[in-house]
Amino acid sequence: MTTAELFPDLDSSVSPADDLYRHVNGRWLERAVIPDDQASTGSFRLLRDASEEAVHQILEELSAGNGADLVAAAPEATEHEAGLLAGLYRRFMDTEAVEAAGVSPLAPILAEVASISSVPELIAFLGRGVRRGVAGLFYLEEDSDPGDPDRYVPWTGQAGIGLPDEAYYRDDDKAEIRDSYLAHIQRSLELAAVPGDAAALASRVMDLETEIASHHWDQVRNRDMQATYNPTSFADLSKTHPGLLLDTWRQAADIPETVLSTVVVNQPSFFDEVEPLLRDDRLEDWRAWAAWNVVRSYSPFLSADLVEQNFAFYGRVLSGTPQLRTRWKRAVGFVESVMGEALGKFYVARHFPPAAKQRMDQLVARILEAYRVSISRLDWMGEQTRAEALTKLSNFRPKIGYPDKWRDFSGLQLPEGGLVEAAQAATSFEVDRMIEKLSGPMDSDEWLMYPQTVNAYYHPLRNEIVFPAAILQPPFFDVNADDAVNYGAIGAVIGHEIGHGFDDQGSTCDGHGRLRDWWTEDDRTAFKARTRALIDQYDALVPVQLQPDGPHVNGALTIGENIGDLGGVGIAFLALTLSFADSGEPAPIDGLTWQQRFFLSYAAIWQGKYRDEALRSRIATDPHSPDELRCNQIVRNVDAFYRAFDVTPSNRLWLDPDQRVTIW
Repeated sequence: MTTAELFPDLDSSVSPADDLYRHVNGRWLERAVIPDDQASTGSFRLLRDASEEAVHQILEELSAGNGADLVAAAPEATEHEAGLLAGLYRRFMDTEAVEAAGVSPLAPILAEVASISSVPELIAFLGRGVRRGVAGLFYLEEDSDPGDPDRYVPWTGQAGIGLPDEAYYRDDDKAEIRDSYLAHIQRSLELAAVPGDAAALASRVMDLETEIASHHWDQVRNRDMQATYNPTSFADLSKTHPGLLLDTWRQAADIPETVLSTVVVNQPSFFDEVEPLLRDDRLEDWRAWAAWNVVRSYSPFLSADLVEQNFAFYGRVLSGTPQLRTRWKRAVGFVESVMGEALGKFYVARHFPPAAKQRMDQLVARILEAYRVSISRLDWMGEQTRAEALTKLSNFRPKIGYPDKWRDFSGLQLPEGGLVEAAQAATSFEVDRMIEKLSGPMDSDEWLMYPQTVNAYYHPLRNEIVFPAAILQPPFFDVNADDAVNYGAIGAVIGHEIGHGFDDQGSTCDGHGRLRDWWTEDDRTAFKARTRALIDQYDALVPVQLQPDGPHVNGALTIGENIGDLGGVGIAFLALTLSFADSGEPAPIDGLTWQQRFFLSYAAIWQGKYRDEALRSRIATDPHSPDELRCNQIVRNVDAFYRAFDVTPSNRLWLDPDQRVTIW
């Protein structure tokens, strides 16, 4: 492939030594237009759009009655799944039925709220909300037990707020958002015909949520795997928090006590501090809050006025997105949220060639080997910790493309009624699945993403790296591109995900996923010194489009992802270098060396353009740094980048050698 084919947007007016990101993506940034129904566009977003359209086509065909043909082409799929997918899609697309129903599906639930006359009745209502999909004061979900990763345990923790994060309730620069949120609550309550003075009810909701938020842990503290691992029993949690009436909640949610013998509490102080708020003299506040949570939770499934009002705040105000996504796109999102893995069977059969999986297997093996080589020669790590790190590396479990064992949807049935009833049935089915998982051993074949998802992940408690089918296409992976291009793109992504096993939090788990300190004190101190330097680097950064007065990146919030990025690039480059041991280094293509092609390819995967509001929200809540910084700030720390582009102290991306951070 030629340079023009691989990198069509190179901007020769910008030196890669001054701004690699804009050298590769500058021309695209100038002409790219963010679609009116999106908060951003770029490499990830464009692939997600393509995946969404592919799934849309599948759902249209299923809805048109072509299920038998599609099932025949996807051997793992069943007629039952095809029928469910078609039924869910048709219900969402039946706007006539949705509009005719209006807010009537909320009436019986809101009547329950109005009748709450005691704290036990409030708690019982919250318990019933678990199966209805109504947001509550705390959550319950299942995951691996950090103390015994071979089993599932329930996890519980803070909830109860409608803004993205506790900081939105206290930071001065979020005051306008708070005002908009208050107005949004009021208007939503009016549209949902909630009895009472909507303005007064909204004020009660806002005041109570602000109080609840004051007891939330912040984003940085919530990243701490040790601080958030607090195992206890449900019985003991109930005994130490009698005011929460947790057994009343459990019975109303229809969750057997037998699966709650151990519960991991993420934020223990939250339960301590919200318990005193549950008093009879606060019931009027809690009723307003409960009514709001009913409306907030169901708004996406109701008539157009509530859908639009919901979008007006969560889309326009928080993300700056001017236009609501078209109905079919929202339908795809809904069906995926219920049966994404079943949809994945059809997606894989149609869009994922076996050759891609084979090539990825080779790439993952080579990146793992490069990590082994790098760890073996780290000068800051002692032999005891090194042996543990290499053992962990040898236990990594890669998953590529799609699950070996697919999820079973045979127990899901669509009830009579409309869209709201379908959503409730799906939520109750998920609760039953959680109970089933908590009743048995860990399923090592389980995936937490769908094949059609454009992303990847590392799970520290399972020590596995997962790469869904949809990310294995250009610009991340191209079977026709040379190795330098693929290593710079998907190779860096693979290295990033493996790197999470050795970031500030992943490194607290061993090769079996157990939360265990396997570091010597000296090695942990040396590791923290390097991560501290990386935190300081990112704390000083503001994305170009928000300069000069925009918010700085939160280095402590993003440190895990930044470690992953840094290790991903460095290790992918090493893996590529090692691959030339037998074949020799490849020749330049159109004047670009393999080293240059590697870094240009890395920059291309971070092509992205955001609305200001969306970028501000991302900086406030997202553990990932802005795209341009995932490119430019990372390569500033990689010596090979300096050699590839002859970077000198006169160039803007120059970082003095003693300031560069190398961890893995």
